[in-house]
Parts: sequence; C-alpha cells; structure tokens
Amino acid sequence: MLVIDPDILDGYRQDRAFDPDAGTALALIRPTRTDQVAAVLKWAAEHRIPVVPRGAGTGLSGGATAQNGALLLSTERMRDITVDQVTRTAVVQPGLLNAEVKRTVAEYGLWYPPDPSSFEICSIGGNAATNAGGLCCVKYGVTTDYVLGMEVVLADGTVVRLGGPRLKDSAGLSLTKLFVGSEGTLGIITELTLRLLPAQPPQSTVVATFPTLSAATAAILAITGTLRPSMLEFMDSIAINAVEDELRMGLDRAAAGLLVARSDAPGEHAGYEADIMLAACEKAGATEAFRTDDPEEGEAFCAARRFAIPAMERKGPLLLEDVGVPLPRLGDLIDGIAEIARQRTVVISVIAHAGDGNTHPLIVHDPNDPDESERAHLAFGEIMQLAIGLGGTITGEHGVGRLKKAWLPDQVGPDVMALTRRIKDALDPHGILNPGAVL
Repeated sequence: MLVIDPDILDGYRQDRAFDPDAGTALALIRPTRTDQVAAVLKWAAEHRIPVVPRGAGTGLSGGATAQNGALLLSTERMRDITVDQVTRTAVVQPGLLNAEVKRTVAEYGLWYPPDPSSFEICSIGGNAATNAGGLCCVKYGVTTDYVLGMEVVLADGTVVRLGGPRLKDSAGLSLTKLFVGSEGTLGIITELTLRLLPAQPPQSTVVATFPTLSAATAAILAITGTLRPSMLEFMDSIAINAVEDELRMGLDRAAAGLLVARSDAPGEHAGYEADIMLAACEKAGATEAFRTDDPEEGEAFCAARRFAIPAMERKGPLLLEDVGVPLPRLGDLIDGIAEIARQRTVVISVIAHAGDGNTHPLIVHDPNDPDESERAHLAFGEIMQLAIGLGGTITGEHGVGRLKKAWLPDQVGPDVMALTRRIKDALDPHGILNPGAVL
C-alpha cells in the first residue's frame, strides 16, 4: 500500500499534461478500501502533510501533478463494481476505467453514457473529479448528470455518504454536485453511485468534409438548430492529415474540416434525423457528404476522431486546450484560434465536440526550443482569453488543474473566487488537499 521506491514514484510525478513543474512526492499510497483512505487523510491532517489524489493519470490539466513533500494517493486499486438492473444503477469504486464500467453494465443490457475520447484508459474516479464529458455529451450530458451519490473522505478523514440510488432526491443541499468537478480539492471520492440508461439503440452516421471552416461551422449550427444528434464531432485540416498519416483510411487531405454526426433515435427515426443532418451539410457546401447505417463503418469514423489527439502527439509535444463557447460563437472561436496561430507562428490544430461548443485546440511545440515554447505558451493563454471574451469557458471537461488556474479569476470574477475559497477553507482548513490545483 505504501511505496517509497524513487523509480516507482517517478512514474507518478505527472499526468498527461506533463507539467514541467512537477515535484517529488514523499510517498505513494495505493489503498483498496475507504477506511484506508480515511486513515491516510486523518494522519495527513494531524501532521499537515499535503495529499495529491490521483486516478489513472490521464488528466490533461495538471490536476494530479506531484508536489514536493506531499503524499500521492492513487485510487487505481479500488476496483469493485455492483450493478442493480432494477434501479439501473451501478455502485463503483474510483479505480475502474470508464471502459470497464461500460463493459460491465452492458452485460445487464445497460449503458453508461459519458465517453471521453480516452475512455479506454481514464478512470471513473478521475472522470468524476473533473466532471469529464466526451463525444455523446451533446445529447446525453456529462459525468455530473449520472452521479446519483458518492462516498467521499474529507480532509480530516471523516467519511460521508451523499445521495444514493434514487432518481429524485431533494433532501438538503446538492452536495454531490459540489464534489463532482472539484478536482480532489474538497475531498477524495472513494465510491460512486452511477445512473445508467438502457442500451443505446443502433446509430446512423453522417460524415462530411468541407472546403472551408466557415462552411463546416455553418453546418454545425444548422444541425444543432434543428435537432439534437447523439454525436457531432469536428476535426480541422491539420488533425485530418495527422490521423490519415497514421490510420490510412482515405480521409480527404484537402478538406478544411470534417464532421462526424450520429443519430440514435429509435427505429426509422435515426435515419430520418441522419437525412436532415446530411441535407444540412450539403446545403452548407460540403465537398463530400454521406450517410451510413453500417455499425462498423460508422464506428471507424468515430475511432478516427478519437485518435486525433494521439495522432497529433506524433507530431510533437502538445499544449492541450479545452475551451468552450456558446454555439453561435463557435465560428468566431475557431477563426480567432487560427489568427493566434498565425501571429504566434505556431501549429494549432482544432478538434471539437462541436455539438456543445467544446473545442480542443492542440498546440504543437518543442519544449526544448525556448523561443517556440514561449510562443506556444503565449498562444495558450491568448486562446483562453479569447474564449472568455466570447462568453465561454477555459475548460469544458478537462478541469482547471494547475495549468489553467491563472485564468480562472478572469472567467468567474472576484466574488465567485472568494466564495470558492470560503468553501475550500471550510472543508479543508489546513489546505492539504491537492494544493496548487484550481485555486
């Protein structure tokens, strides 16, 4: 349970944000039960030792970055799951991967919708800590929409149980919502009660390529203004070519943008919605657009979109953005990012959960080149300021972590920051939980 081997500790210093300021932890603790987590936090509180919670280490905002002299508490070995088919709920420990939860509940004819692109490697506890989203959020919502209850250990080691397997529960403050997305700064989640849905119906998929970014954004707005697809994803030219370099699936390298849209409406209605989306793409000026009801063909294009970030990582280290705007401002955001890339002379690819306005600008840079690294980091901040100026957010699903906290006050304002600090101080008066993250 307790690890002090320097070689092992080194493997836990960073998450996928690869924060260069990562410290060296005092020790790594890998509990399997809630009472063990409680004992660790009680001891840490008594001795004023910081604790950095960690899931699978796939976070993209530096939320699990090790700190000098802190304990790293990994939930990776907390892996129990129980499914109740009648209430359509699952009680899970945080170390299970998102994909493992999906596979387990599927055996009962049920479905857990939140689906980050990293669903095969990210943990359900990390999903809750960051309020993760994914490709089908446009229709089905994000993690917080599926958390009915939890067990959480507070900074002093107190264990509290919030909510439960009830679809309707208005008793007291909605504290489960407070802890989802809190990034381990208010408590450590050791168990989740998740709401499940019946298995997703067969989907009809539309794929379209566009000669200009404005044509692609016009199609996005036309689709979202008419219906709610089960998926509406976007890749720009840079991402298209990066994916094609790796997968060789015949994507149009000359396209300025590619959309992958899906409908899972019951029965023949899926085809009806797909035809509406297809017509919207054609009217917006798509170079090519087609519909498929073949599950394997449709999933291949979804897999291509999921592969965009790994494909871009083959081009060089990334600064990964996660900014979102109201849908009518999506075109302004994409155009603004292109202008920032031009002014800073850096490569920025934009992929997006286009149906909900959540974009992932991917800034390629060489951290060993001081000039290029400086330009990339300037672009990183300018993109967040652009999103804020458009009425948007600095993070739609990855969390604030350590990389984005400098811009949080600009988005939410001083009064909200003061309220956030009051909540943090009330639940963690000695500031031992994930210090340096968010605040």
